[in-house]
Amino acid sequence: MTSLTHSLILASGLGIGATAVMDLWLMVLKRLGVTTLNFAFIGRWSGHLLRGRLRHEAIARSQPVRGELALGWLLHYATGIVFAALLLAFQGSAWAYEPTLLPALAMGLGTVVVPLFIVQPAMGSGFAGRRTPSPLKNCLRSLANHGVFGLGLYLSAVALAGWLK
Repeated sequence: MTSLTHSLILASGLGIGATAVMDLWLMVLKRLGVTTLNFAFIGRWSGHLLRGRLRHEAIARSQPVRGELALGWLLHYATGIVFAALLLAFQGSAWAYEPTLLPALAMGLGTVVVPLFIVQPAMGSGFAGRRTPSPLKNCLRSLANHGVFGLGLYLSAVALAGWLK
């Protein structure tokens, strides 16, 4: 197996695992009555992006895209894999065999920049959700969600390290 193939497999395992941990967290929040992200809107945004439209006044009012829910989930997991690959790029693949919490948590928290400053503005919510009814609450929720993603990176690495040894 080539080094690139090994890195892609490792990043995929970490990213999928961490994203699944985040999804479990989101399911718990939803059961507690907390509004969580609608992945169909991510799919709708990415579907329009593929057609050349980056920004929306309000993604919920934009024209639906065929298969948007599936596309949203696919993009959600692909993004998790990319973030895991970034962690491995910064830490080296050896980190995955002897993982520590701090780099994973820092990466998870750092990834909150993407929704707050790229995705939310593009979907019509403004920078850091300033056009939403409760921007601070939304920012804190995003930070918590991405912190859970970072914890998921660590837990996935622990699980993979045990399996790979």
